Amino acid sequence: MDTVRQYHQVTKHHVQRFAHGPGYLDWDTQPDPFRRYEGASLIGLDKVPPAETPRYDDAFVEGRNPPVPLNRHSISQLFFDSLAISAWKSAGGARWALRVNPSSGNLHPTEGYLLCGPVDGLCAAPMVCHYAPKAHALEVRAQVGAALWEALCERCPPETVFVGLTSVHWREAWKYGQRAYRYCQHDLGHAIAAVAIAAAALGWQTRLMDDLGTVELAGLLGTDREHTAEPEEPDVLVAVGQRASEIVERTLPENPV
Repeated sequence: MDTVRQYHQVTKHHVQRFAHGPGYLDWDTQPDPFRRYEGASLIGLDKVPPAETPRYDDAFVEGRNPPVPLNRHSISQLFFDSLAISAWKSAGGARWALRVNPSSGNLHPTEGYLLCGPVDGLCAAPMVCHYAPKAHALEVRAQVGAALWEALCERCPPETVFVGLTSVHWREAWKYGQRAYRYCQHDLGHAIAAVAIAAAALGWQTRLMDDLGTVELAGLLGTDREHTAEPEEPDVLVAVGQRASEIVERTLPENPV
């Protein structure tokens, strides 16, 4: 907790001044808000048009929406309603995207992943995928072994999937400097809420898997690998499904993927 308190003191704004920051924007080093994995197999998702139902307020009442089956279309809608691009803007020759999940400065440090077993119309075996919002597609990062998937899904209700969320801190540090971690956590909260609301519209529940530590989650998502891209820190794993709230804690095997 001493580290947390020290960071808060160093990075907080004051009545007389703002917290220290870069003071300018270096456009030559502007981060790319769209991470892609070159060479990964791409699974395109359905673009789900707006519908009259479910109503907005129904998403906030548990049990109001009947659960839909787990399949390619429902997974598509889960990501389309939570982490996808919602609009494109342009001005003065520049063009940029807006997303369903809000972000400080529209910098979008949050990356999303899907961990799932066999899903009708999507995949025949368990896999770990990165969600690419610009393409509205899943990039297959790895096939999940049977032992790991069984450990992850131990005592889970049927048709449970997992959404992993990570943060690329440099995307916020480029603009906000030492306050970047604050903004990444702020945006992470938006993403968790967006996933929860999108799941509720499908009649599904969500549960934060708080029993998983940083090292376990990094190994599960594959973000612990050495690479030349900006580092990506694991944040949370969210269980999603018709009865996700019933899931209990579990222990994963070492070196999961």
